Amino acid sequence: MLFGLRLLFISCCQNPSFYSVQLSCVVIKVKHLEMSQERKEDDESQAQELPVKFNFIPESITSPFIDIFPGQNEGMVRGEPGGFVFSREYGRRANEIYQFKPRKDDAWVCTFSKSGTTWTQELVWLIVNGCDTEKAKQIPLQMRSPYLEGDYLISPEKMPQEIRECWALESLDKRPSPRVIKSHLPFNLLPPQLLDTSKVVYVARNPKDVIVSNYHHFKLFKFHDFKGTLEDFANYSMDGQIYYSPYFPHVLDAWSKRHHPNVLFLFYEEMKQDLRAVVERVAAHLNQTVTEEQMVRVLEYLSFKNLASTEAAGKEKVKEMGIMNEDAGTFFRKGKTGDWKNHFSPELNERIDKWIQDNLAGSDLKFVMELDKQD
Repeated sequence: MLFGLRLLFISCCQNPSFYSVQLSCVVIKVKHLEMSQERKEDDESQAQELPVKFNFIPESITSPFIDIFPGQNEGMVRGEPGGFVFSREYGRRANEIYQFKPRKDDAWVCTFSKSGTTWTQELVWLIVNGCDTEKAKQIPLQMRSPYLEGDYLISPEKMPQEIRECWALESLDKRPSPRVIKSHLPFNLLPPQLLDTSKVVYVARNPKDVIVSNYHHFKLFKFHDFKGTLEDFANYSMDGQIYYSPYFPHVLDAWSKRHHPNVLFLFYEEMKQDLRAVVERVAAHLNQTVTEEQMVRVLEYLSFKNLASTEAAGKEKVKEMGIMNEDAGTFFRKGKTGDWKNHFSPELNERIDKWIQDNLAGSDLKFVMELDKQD
């Protein structure tokens, strides 16, 4: 290639009219090589197979498990290596997500379940979309910011068609840019090129409040329909036997990637303490600017009171789909840091403390369990 360019330079000096035609040829050739390389990289990424094997967990459809998780009657799978636990449907189709193509202008919100995901989705969507709170009020979040693996929670024939059309990977792949995508999957199960391609906002929440929030979440949705006690749920959580578990490998892996230029690692507790500061950090991470007028609108829209009322307005539609237990509370419950103190017995709290201590041994990751002041 360099030899050819030298010949071109000599020819141009001897015959200037020769320049434009030959330069155009070189530009086309270079462009063709670039496109060929891009296609090659795309083909290679598409050809990658997920290096995790999922095996069915027989205990997930027998007593005592199925007695207190009756909604999960299709059973669960566990991936190795890693021990990741999720639905049987995901185990059949995990490679589809692994081969999904992220875009350079995507913004991904990644969390362990019940760690401030919806709150962060709303924030990221607003920043990406010019702080358009009016549009946000008109279109449900699940349509504005799809749930990457949402179509894998249960088998297709049991999933409401409206949700399938919104969350199916084929639909997501056809969405116009910029996309704001939500996922609870750990990084090792997401597309391998994600961090080098897209902007990612990861949010972690202290594990005690996650257990309490997840407990209510599993009671609320019929595809879990949890019937046990909070202590039962805490035990299954610590043993890595609920969807998206184990908790600590998920968060610790993200923590290890916090210095990657495309990753912004946040704590839920930071959002509760100073939401304005978090909005500024997210905007900077996404290469966006927020005026003071926009900031006021965003903070008002992201208030717990407003989001809870928005959820209440859309709850009737969700009920119509038949996926939510009507008498099991609401999606937006309290959102408070330290609410675990109202639920754990001293004995359970002591066991959870040991679980946390054992799993954080040797790590510099630290959680805030209580706040004196929070939004």
